[in-house]
Amino acid sequence: MSDKQTTSANEVDPSKQPPWYRLPIVWMVIGGPLAVVVASLFTVGIAVKHVDPVIDVSKTKSQPDMAPAIQGRNQAAEKAYQPADR
Repeated sequence: MSDKQTTSANEVDPSKQPPWYRLPIVWMVIGGPLAVVVASLFTVGIAVKHVDPVIDVSKTKSQPDMAPAIQGRNQAAEKAYQPADR
């Protein structure tokens, strides 16, 4: 038998491996969730900046331009316009 060291295909010299931040798969794993977090923060920013106004139902007489929206909402809430029970 010889005294040579045999290396199998599974053994890898750690000094020849690049650092973890140089591997593309690491950035693919980190990048997906990071993109979702950034997009959600952007969505929260839009929602906070452009808040929908609350319609005051008690002032329907003084706000005639809001009357069609309120009437539509009330009509949709009536029992006759609900989908059939299945």
